[in-house]
Amino acid sequence: MKKVFLFAAAVLVSSLFATPSLRAQSAEADKIIGTYHSIQDGDEYKVKVTKLANGTYQGQIFWVKDRLDENGNVYLDEKNPDKSLRKTPCDQIVVMTGMTYDASDKKWTGGKIYDPQRGLKANCKAWFEGPSTLKVRGTLLGIGETVEWKKL
Repeated sequence: MKKVFLFAAAVLVSSLFATPSLRAQSAEADKIIGTYHSIQDGDEYKVKVTKLANGTYQGQIFWVKDRLDENGNVYLDEKNPDKSLRKTPCDQIVVMTGMTYDASDKKWTGGKIYDPQRGLKANCKAWFEGPSTLKVRGTLLGIGETVEWKKL
């Protein structure tokens, strides 16, 4: 018990005395957190980007303009290569995973982007172009596509 308390106290003290540059870098990395609106190939949707406990960033769709088919059923992620995710409603799909911030390039990299329209996962990087426009680029086998997400 005493060791756990000492460890927790050491973590707290080290975070209080973290250098301003480390705090600034963390704030810059967390700039990606928020909600975004986008239109891609005629589909209009909103994504929420969060920071996970492991320090990576994830994006999940939470709203789709036309989420119902002609029978009134919610569209599902039927093209997902992971069969266990094919019943996920279109407004709950995780589209971006594993992103980390590269302070030297001022970009988020190292993650994957999922395109539910095509059922494809690609390498991903993202960067801000202006204060509220996040450019999200997916690349697979040397072929890439960039989409704009507008921060709300």
